[in-house]
Amino acid sequence: MLKRFLSGFRRCESGAVTVDWVVLTAALVMLPIAIGFIVGQNTADVSEGVGAHIENESTITYN
Repeated sequence: MLKRFLSGFRRCESGAVTVDWVVLTAALVMLPIAIGFIVGQNTADVSEGVGAHIENESTITYN
């Protein structure tokens, strides 16, 4: 009886579809998070550079 159950379980592919969906869903969730982290980090670096450049610029005041 156990041998017949294991044989049927091994041939059943319905669980494989579930695993595929879980992997695809995890990838679809993690990819935007990773992209957001990379873009956010680069944006912070660029804004610090722009701020340093603006800080070093001289200003002319007219009286």
